[in-house]
Amino acid sequence: MRYDTLAAGYRKNDGLDGIRLAALDRSRGLLALLEKSASASEIRLHLDGRGSADARAAALAIMLRTGFDEYSTWEYRTPAHGLASRADGWTPGEVAVMLVRACESKDGGFRFAEALDVALAAAKRLDADGLRELAPRLKRVDRTFAKADVPVGFRGPVARHLLALLESVDEAYVPDGLLPVHGMWAAPLRDRTKPASTLEMARFVRHLANLSGPRPSQKWRRACVSLAEAASAREPVAACLRALAEDEPLCTKEHGPHADWVSDVYHYHYLVHQNHGDVARGIVWAAALTGGGAAVPHLRALALRTGVPGEDLYEDLKLAGAAINALGAVEDPGALEALWRLQAKIRNRALRKQLDTALQAAAERQGITRAQLIERTVPAHGLRPDGSVERTLGDHTARVAVEDAATVRLTFTGANGKPARTAPAAVKDGFPGELKELKALAKEVRATLSNERARIEGLMSDDRVWPYGEWREHYRDHPVTGVIVRGLIWEFEDENGAWHAEMAPGGKPVRVRLWHPIRATVDEIQEWRARVADQRIRQPFKQAFREIYLLTPAEEETGTYSNRFAAHIVHYRRLYALFKERGWQANFLGRYESGYNGEARGEYGGGEWRACFYHDPADDADWAPEHATTDQVRFERGQGRHWREAPVADVPPVVFSEAMRDVDLFVGVTSIAADADWADRGEDRYTAYWRRTTFGELTANAEVRRAALERILPRTKIADRCSLDGRYLVVRGELRTYRIHLGSANILMEPDDSYLCIVQARGRNQSALYLPFEDERLSLILSKAFLLAADHKITDPAIRHQITPVIT
Repeated sequence: MRYDTLAAGYRKNDGLDGIRLAALDRSRGLLALLEKSASASEIRLHLDGRGSADARAAALAIMLRTGFDEYSTWEYRTPAHGLASRADGWTPGEVAVMLVRACESKDGGFRFAEALDVALAAAKRLDADGLRELAPRLKRVDRTFAKADVPVGFRGPVARHLLALLESVDEAYVPDGLLPVHGMWAAPLRDRTKPASTLEMARFVRHLANLSGPRPSQKWRRACVSLAEAASAREPVAACLRALAEDEPLCTKEHGPHADWVSDVYHYHYLVHQNHGDVARGIVWAAALTGGGAAVPHLRALALRTGVPGEDLYEDLKLAGAAINALGAVEDPGALEALWRLQAKIRNRALRKQLDTALQAAAERQGITRAQLIERTVPAHGLRPDGSVERTLGDHTARVAVEDAATVRLTFTGANGKPARTAPAAVKDGFPGELKELKALAKEVRATLSNERARIEGLMSDDRVWPYGEWREHYRDHPVTGVIVRGLIWEFEDENGAWHAEMAPGGKPVRVRLWHPIRATVDEIQEWRARVADQRIRQPFKQAFREIYLLTPAEEETGTYSNRFAAHIVHYRRLYALFKERGWQANFLGRYESGYNGEARGEYGGGEWRACFYHDPADDADWAPEHATTDQVRFERGQGRHWREAPVADVPPVVFSEAMRDVDLFVGVTSIAADADWADRGEDRYTAYWRRTTFGELTANAEVRRAALERILPRTKIADRCSLDGRYLVVRGELRTYRIHLGSANILMEPDDSYLCIVQARGRNQSALYLPFEDERLSLILSKAFLLAADHKITDPAIRHQITPVIT
C-alpha cells in the first residue's frame, strides 16, 4: 500500500494524526519495500545503520501498513518487535499510535496479542514520566484486551507485560481481566477491588496471578502470607475456596467454552475459564497457607470435584493438582487424612503423581518416609478398637462394624435385641439426617478397608521391616487395618535375632515383617496351609496359598526378558481393565500414534523396581482391537528419576515372583482359553490356541488351586465323588464322569473327552463353602463340581442336551 493511500486512511482526528503522518513520510523507502513484499532480511538491510528516529518511524510504519484480518499474514511482526524493543527515544504519543493500531485487531484473536506485544515492547522503553502520561490509555487497552477472544497461549505473556507496566504507574490498579467477571467463585475478592482497590489488596491479587504451576516456590509462599495479612485477605480467599468447592459451576450455554480449543457444539459445566487458571490456583494456595486446617475440607472437595470425572462437570487437572499439593503443605493431621482418602478416588495418572509428591513433601517435613506417613494417616473414622461405632437413635441402636477383611455392616437393634440390616421405619422417619451420616460412614469405612487390603498386599513385594511397637500401633491395633493384619502371617524377630512366623506374636518381639512363602521351606508352607485350612481362616488375600514364581533356566538364558507368558491370545478390553484394577499403567491399543504396541508397567519393591509387560493387537479394528497377543516381560530398576533395564537374574526373588504372579493373573483371566463358550465359534482362527491352552499344563496359579482343593474337598459332601488327577478335578456323576481343568475351569466328559460348556451365571455366588482365600476361579470349579456330582438333577436344557446323547 503506497504512502498516499495510507496517509489518507490515517487521518482520524484523535490527536495522533501528526505522529502517524510523520512516521509514514519518514518511511517512504520502507513502504516501497513492503509494497514489493520484501523479506525480513531486506528490511533489516534497508534499516542498517539508521538512527533511533528512523527505527521508531519504521516500527510505526510496519504496524500501520500490515493488516490483521484473518486473510492476511502478520509477516513483519518480528522486525517490528525488534525495532520497538531496541529503539531509544520513544514518546508517549508514538506508543499511543501503536496501541491504537493494535486494538484495531481485537477481533483477530492471536493477532491482537502479537500486535499488542509489539506496542508494549515500545512502551517498556518509556521513562517514568512517559508511562504516567500513557497510563489512562494503557488502562483502556487493558479493558479491551480482557474482553477480547485471545488464545490462552498468546494471552498469558502479553497480560503479564501489560500488568507489569500498569503496576509501575499505579500500584493500586487491578486489571479488569485479572479476576473473572462471571465466575462467582472470585466474587469475594472482586468485591474488594471494585470500584477501587487499596494498594495492599492490589498487590495481593497481582501476586495470586503470578502462580503458573501446581507448586509455588518458598519465596512465593512467604510473600503470599505477608501480602494476605497486609490486605486482610484471609476471609475473602477462604470464601473463594469455599465457592470453588461448593458453588454452582458455569455453563457453556451462557458463558461459552472454558478453553479456546473446546468446541461449542455441546453444553457442559466448568468451574474456571482457562484465562483465570493462574489466579484460581493462587487463591487455592493462599487459602491453604492462611487458613490451615480450616481449608482442608474445601481443598479435598475441590480436588475431587475437578480431578474425578463427573457426569456434567469438566475436569480441571491443573486446579485439582493445586488443591492436592496445597493439602500437602498444610500442617494439620486432617490434611494427611484427606490425601490418604484422595488416593482411593483419583485415578488420573498425572494427579496420582501429584498425590505422591504431596505425600512425599509432607513426609519429609516430618522426618519420616512416605510409606511411614501413609500407614500413620490411615483414617480410623472414629471407630473403637474393635472396629465398631454405635449411635442411639430413639429406641434403636445403630452400629457400623468391620466384620471381616471384606465386610462392613450397618445394623439396627431394637428393644427385642435382634439386629437387622434394614433401617426400621422409626429410624427412617425420625432420624433421616443421622441415618444418612451413618450410611456415608459405612461407605467410607468400606473404601478404607478395601484400600488397606490392597496396600498391605502390595507390601508382599517390599522388604519392609517395622519395629514391633510401631507395627502394633499402626497395624495390629488400628480399628480398620487391624482386621486385615490379624488374618495374616507375620514374622517376628526375637531378642536373639531369630525370625519366627506366627499370626500373633509371642514373647517379646523386636521387629516384624510380612511373611512371604518364597522365604519359607516347602514343609513350612505345607504346615501353614494345613493350619489355615484346619482353623477355617479366610485370609484377606492369598498368603499361605500364594503362588511362587522362580527364575527358570530359559529365563536365565534370555538374560533380560521372560517369555513365560508370551504368545497368548487375550480379550484386550478385559486385559486393559485388569491393568487399571491392579494399579498398572498402560497405553491403550488402537489405530493412532503410540497405539500400535502395548506396554504395561507395574511397580514393586517399594517403587524401586518396575515390570514391563508387552502386548500387541491380534486383529485389525477401526478403533481398539478385540484381541491382543502377549509378549515379553522385562524388568527395570529405578535410578533417581530414571529407569534402567536390568537382567532378570538381578531382580530380587520376591519382586520377580510378585510381578510374574500379576502377569499370570492378567493372562489367566483374560485369555480366550478361559472363555467357556469359545468352542461354539467353530473354525475360528484362534481355535487351535484355545484347544491347546484350555486343557494345557497348569500354571503356578492353578497349582495353588490344586493345593487348596486337596484340603477343601475332603470336608465336602461330594468328597467320595471327587478326585484330583494331574491337572484335573475328576467328578463322578450319576450319568457321566467329568474332568474339570484346574486352570481354565473348562470341562471334558468321559469316555470320549467331549467338551461340556457351562457358562457362569453373572453376579451369582459360585460357592458357599469355606475358602482360605478369595479366588473366583476356584469358587467356579467347586460350583461346577457340586452341579455335576448330581448331574441327574440338572434341569437346564442347554446342559442336559450336551450330557444326554449317551443316555438311552
